Amino acid sequence: MSHHLDSPLARQDIRLDITDLYVFRGEVGTVFAINVCHSIFGAIPTPGYHPEGMYEFKIDLDGDAVEDITYRLTFDERDGAGAQRLLLRCVTGSGATNPDAPGMVIAEGVTGENVEGSDGVRLWTGKAGDPFWIEPDVLHAVGHAFQDGTVADLSGWDRAKAKNLFAGHTVYSIVLEVPDSVFSAAGGGKIGVWAVATLATDAGGWCSINRVGLPMIHPLFTQYNEDLGNRLNAGVPTDDFAVYGEQVAEAVADVVAAYGTSDDPAAYGEMIARRFFPNILPYIVGTPANFGFGGWNGRSLTDNAPDVMFSLAANTPITLGIGRESVTSKPTGTFPYMPRAL
Repeated sequence: MSHHLDSPLARQDIRLDITDLYVFRGEVGTVFAINVCHSIFGAIPTPGYHPEGMYEFKIDLDGDAVEDITYRLTFDERDGAGAQRLLLRCVTGSGATNPDAPGMVIAEGVTGENVEGSDGVRLWTGKAGDPFWIEPDVLHAVGHAFQDGTVADLSGWDRAKAKNLFAGHTVYSIVLEVPDSVFSAAGGGKIGVWAVATLATDAGGWCSINRVGLPMIHPLFTQYNEDLGNRLNAGVPTDDFAVYGEQVAEAVADVVAAYGTSDDPAAYGEMIARRFFPNILPYIVGTPANFGFGGWNGRSLTDNAPDVMFSLAANTPITLGIGRESVTSKPTGTFPYMPRAL
């Protein structure tokens, strides 16, 4: 799993649990996409999007790990047919970091429909198939390894019987496509992206429920440390290394030492921690996305993020034994790109 059910706080209301973030080249611009409300949670009394929450794409244009543009979505309650009205706001400059900044409404519409907004943006929200895949035995073995400082115990695992835990499951997607000219006008060639889901509190203000940049951070380090999962979902990218760097570096170093794949596991662990934090997905506007062993440039809907991140963190090859062929409903090359919900 990338961020599926990743912390106790996220599981309190699955509508605010961001499972994955994708950034890639679309038909007419840069696509930002997140999925929430995963069907693996089980029966959901009120599926869709939380009417007291905010869903935000944060975009850093200058490499300082502070957002310069925030695209913010809010939703009304479901109507009798299950549809929700929505508003998309764009907040720029110093207001981009402020959850109470009003920004500018650039699109409004209804879930399940293609929405055209100002500045050439287009938006789609609705139920879709999950394009992500994970093998549960490998997932749990890796989680134990990074919790306990051991190799991933796959001695009883049969690769020939590998299965996709998420095959046939559904999500609720938010897909936003923004013309590249928006970023070129703002001086952005290489951008950094993360997404946040927040919930209004009874006392006023907002509580961060989920924060996602790079994939697979939570499966590596929080499967068996749920307090860390809650804390990783809070805060801001600028604080990531100072707050979590040492803990992540030590976890990586212990696993690498167990595998014996580095003469200096501590140095390798710090290198990986500095690569993982701040937890932001990099992307060069206008280029094909690829989250691979050779580098990270956004993330397409079919990139094998688990193999990449597990192997990089352990400094040894770790594979799920499955790939994009295990996804039941396939992504498409046309807007809104997400697989159809079966």
